[in-house]
Order: sequence, then structure tokens, then C-alpha cells
Amino acid sequence: MSSHVAVWLDHREARIFHFQADASDELTVAAPPHNDHHKHTRGQEGLKEHPEDIRRFYRGLATALQGAEKLLVVGAGSAHLEFIKFLHAFHPELEKKIVGIETVDHPSDAQLVAHAKKYFRGSDRMA
Repeated sequence: MSSHVAVWLDHREARIFHFQADASDELTVAAPPHNDHHKHTRGQEGLKEHPEDIRRFYRGLATALQGAEKLLVVGAGSAHLEFIKFLHAFHPELEKKIVGIETVDHPSDAQLVAHAKKYFRGSDRMA
């Protein structure tokens, strides 16, 4: 696994990008299907979710991010901030690896890769 990882997420999915010097790889983690029978509403997107569904999604995402040395977390709405709170409570070792948190709407993969590469270049220079 590469040491630089960017993750974009909302309440439906997470797109994970691993960076090497000359390439990047992508992995998509989907949130559990939403069940309209649950009465809990969560997030700005107004999706009906059971609290355990979102925790299962965040647990799977945290597992997929293990091994990252530097982590950039970006997303739309409130999902990326909720994920950081989840890391604080359940995966503090991964939370410590976060070098940046940004609100970014729904970028294309190419836009996200370009943004993350620029961010990590600046982050590496400051270190």
C-alpha cells in the first residue's frame, strides 16, 4: 500500500485513491443499501439510514484505509466530517494520519487525483 491516500466520500460511497510517485490506484467502497423501513434520517442528503448501516460503512472504510501514512479526507455534505468523528472514537491511530480535511462537492476522478497530488506535494514540502 502507498503511504499517501485520498478518500472522497458521501453517504452512498467512498472513493479511495492510493498514490505512488507516477501513478494512482482507485478503490470504491459502497455504503450498505438504504432501507426505507428504518425511521432514522441522517446527514444533509436526507437519506433514511439505520445508525448501524452507517457505522458498518465507516468500519469497512477504516479497514480499507489501514496502512496509510498520510490521509486526505474530502467529501460532500456531512459524511466526511461524520467519518472523522467515527475515526476519533474508534480508530484514533488512523485519525492521527489525517493531514487534510476538505469539503469538495462531486469531483470527477481526474479532478480528485489532480487535487490530491497537488495537496500531497505541498504537505510533503511542509514536513
